[in-house]
Amino acid sequence: MDVWGGLPASCVRANLNVESADFGLSFFDKESSQAQQKQEAQADSAGAGGKAAAPCKVCGDKASGYHYGVTSCEGCKGFFRRSIQKQIEYRCLRDGKCLVIRLNRNRCQFCRFKKCLAVGMSRDSVRYGRVPKRREVSSPESMADLAKNLASNPEPPPAAGAAAEEPEVDALEASKDLAKMVILAHRNLNSYSEDFRRSLQLQTFILKVEEDREGQPGGSNDGQAAGGSNEGNGANGANGANGGNGVNAAAAIAAANRFETLTVLWCNVAYRMTPAVQQVVEFAKRLPGFHILPQDDQLILIKLGFFEVWLTRATRISTPSAIVFDDGTSLSHRQLELMYDTPFASGILSYVRAVIRMDMTEDEAAMYTASLLVSPDRCGLSERDRVETLVRNVNDAFIYVLSENGTPDVATRMEAFNSLAQEVRMLGDRHHDLLSWCRVNWRRLDLPALFSEIFDIPKNDEDFFDPERASTSV
Repeated sequence: MDVWGGLPASCVRANLNVESADFGLSFFDKESSQAQQKQEAQADSAGAGGKAAAPCKVCGDKASGYHYGVTSCEGCKGFFRRSIQKQIEYRCLRDGKCLVIRLNRNRCQFCRFKKCLAVGMSRDSVRYGRVPKRREVSSPESMADLAKNLASNPEPPPAAGAAAEEPEVDALEASKDLAKMVILAHRNLNSYSEDFRRSLQLQTFILKVEEDREGQPGGSNDGQAAGGSNEGNGANGANGANGGNGVNAAAAIAAANRFETLTVLWCNVAYRMTPAVQQVVEFAKRLPGFHILPQDDQLILIKLGFFEVWLTRATRISTPSAIVFDDGTSLSHRQLELMYDTPFASGILSYVRAVIRMDMTEDEAAMYTASLLVSPDRCGLSERDRVETLVRNVNDAFIYVLSENGTPDVATRMEAFNSLAQEVRMLGDRHHDLLSWCRVNWRRLDLPALFSEIFDIPKNDEDFFDPERASTSV
């Protein structure tokens, strides 16, 4: 079955390597992918020795330091700076598929600039000055690791502490400082950026899911039955029985095909969505005031708010007819219907269209997603008052950003964002319910542990709760 690049059914409970060039989902051909993997392996071995310098994230050459948000060499640093300052428009003769390594980094400037953006170089760092070096984002295996990660940064941001502990500090200055910190965190910890969208604009493609093949076995059986009707009354009875068996066989094949399709779709979506979990966690940790919440409340806000934040970020590079991931692969309306249901698929794309119509800036997107993350309406919060105070501070900073950007009618603009928030929260609640298929079939799926944790999908028998088994044991 040609599902998301033709991945066979063997991905069920198998080690799914979504980065494989054979999978057909990346922008680079097999030769490029293998060369990059070799380059990364060499970089890893050099780092393990402790003596060799870190490699440039763009071309693999010896890095000279941390430039524009990324560990890079002097050559790529200067190339990126010139490209931004001179606003140079590049073109590629190979459809944006050129391999960028030290030996040929000057061959295609388009692909080199695209890779600069892909690894995280910031345009604003060139325009507005130096960006402080941030720690490498790790990929924890479970929410227990996330809990440790949240506790690892207990020190409050200076601006937040000043705003909270010194009443005499001007409220406008406090909102200004909070807005700066949220916007910086958003730009540094979000792969679905406007800059990245521009680099993907000509590369995005939609992977088609093959239609259900129920008609194929059914059509064959219909032909046999038609032929049998010309052979006599005795043959008609036999063909009738065979026809009944054929219908059952067709139904079984259709069910197996549907299960295989869902399995492949969920495996791929999970692997592409999981890296965003750690980005959202790090983003939350940098929100002024988030660190003072109880750890359980922090986890609740992240787990229940993640999908809403991720979907909102993904709309920045998506189209009205498909959800686009940060590697350029797309999820069509048909695929969303297969994974969830028709109303939810339509609701997601309706939200995408609404966000596109809003035409929000990156600063607005930063403040909006921060307000989604710290919603005081989440169930199970132990200190809701603190969360309400935090979201009020975020909204005050949001209003400050709108005013500074020259928004003609701030109140109307804020109301539009509030309507969007209500819409995406309904989608978030519905998404949690529609994950029941994954929770029932978890043994047959090979999902990342962090994806399972964030969406409460069992990873082992201890996590799995069977109501029937529980009632029997009682």
